[in-house]
Amino acid sequence: MSTTIPAARIFSSDNVAGASPEIIDAVARAASGQARPYGADSITADVRRRLCEIFEHDVDLLLVSTGSAANALSLAALTPPWGSVLCHRDSHINNDECGAPEFYTAGAKLVPLGGDDAKIDPDELRPAVRHKAGDVHSVEPSVVSITQATETGAVYTLDEIHTLGSIAKDAGLRLHMDGARFAGAVAALGCTPAEMTWQAGVDLLSFGATKNGTMTADAIVVFDRTLTAELAFRAKRAGQLASKMRFHAAQFDAYLTDDLWLRNATHANAMAARLQEGLKAIPEVGLLGAAEANVLFCRLPQQVTEGLLADGYAFYHDRWEAGVVRFVTSFATTSQDVDDLLHAVRRYTA
Repeated sequence: MSTTIPAARIFSSDNVAGASPEIIDAVARAASGQARPYGADSITADVRRRLCEIFEHDVDLLLVSTGSAANALSLAALTPPWGSVLCHRDSHINNDECGAPEFYTAGAKLVPLGGDDAKIDPDELRPAVRHKAGDVHSVEPSVVSITQATETGAVYTLDEIHTLGSIAKDAGLRLHMDGARFAGAVAALGCTPAEMTWQAGVDLLSFGATKNGTMTADAIVVFDRTLTAELAFRAKRAGQLASKMRFHAAQFDAYLTDDLWLRNATHANAMAARLQEGLKAIPEVGLLGAAEANVLFCRLPQQVTEGLLADGYAFYHDRWEAGVVRFVTSFATTSQDVDDLLHAVRRYTA
């Protein structure tokens, strides 16, 4: 008996989608024959080479099974136990990691900052990077973590990343990017991955893929290779050094081939833009910000929310405040899925 639910009416998250056929095929191919374990296989080496090309930099690679692991291990390599991680108050690491960053850093403190669209406000960051620095009675500012795209679906511009990166570097702090929806941000900006990461000061990137087509694989892309050895030990200690790493690598190999990662993200973004345009034409709906990637927030009348839920639609509602809902599109969302949702919203506002 199937354990899945009809995809056409699910707009709760992009991690409910399945996997791209190319990725399923790649895993099947990797299952034949034998390969060296723990990332010493040829597929993992090929993925690293491809990432070096994509990022125009000599990067190292650590494949992990979840985005939480990518974030927590990255922050642990960047932050001492007595350090602090400066992040947005709405960030995933602050609200949705069950304390994993604090756990893996052995007690470092997350310091939440404000800013519109879940982007860190530079004016808040400037004093924070030097707050009680060197004071043994306080945590030491150690790393800035930004989310690209943000939890609201907004995208940091290249100038905004450069600004935050410069503030961090001038104070001697590292810069981490939580890229759970990294591909969506690249597609939205039309920039190169290099421009959005190491060229803007990013030391470590949590390169998300499970929301955009892979099955069980995310990655840490290491731009500062002095961090590689520590990350390797931390990954093993955390149970994230897969013995059959080739299955993670096979997913990324297919993900990066023929720009599948960008094609999937471009489609997901386009579906969110289609939904946004449709909702904009309905007077009773209040859009909250612009859907620059594939996440859209809006206000819906209560009868609309109740009607959609009764019809079997899945989405987050009232989690942030009463009347506010979040719709998320994915690489698997179709134009018909979006049009059907819009039709249902119009029906309940009529």
